[in-house]
Amino acid sequence: MRYLMIVKATPLSEAGEFPPDAERMFAEMAEFNNELIAAGVLLDGAGLKPSSAGKRVRFEGRGNTVVTDGPFAETKELIAGYWIIQCKDMDEALSWARRIPFDDGEVELRPFHEPEDFEGYVSDEVMDQEKSWREEQVAKAPKGTA
Repeated sequence: MRYLMIVKATPLSEAGEFPPDAERMFAEMAEFNNELIAAGVLLDGAGLKPSSAGKRVRFEGRGNTVVTDGPFAETKELIAGYWIIQCKDMDEALSWARRIPFDDGEVELRPFHEPEDFEGYVSDEVMDQEKSWREEQVAKAPKGTA
């Protein structure tokens, strides 16, 4: 099962700044990412630029969109980065989340819907295509050793 580990934004990340100990933080993060890769659980991960570099697209009926430029209010509701990991269950995903080398901050852990969740709602053809896409994603995911 795939899980999204969402790194919550902070006032510092929203200002587009790195902490004073950024060199240590990046070294520890690289070590953690290498552990995820070596274990074969990392599918993707990245840090995000502040919301001032982003846009929001709001839908008001089919085909009618409103685009809002960042920055966006409520830092606590924004994300600063993420990992997508593949684990056997929530307990395994939680064990990885607990190992993130943060001194402070918050990470939200959420499972993805998997194709099986949609059985009975979509055709077998759509289900097979979705499973094929997922298998391709896993096959293309970074692999390596720590």
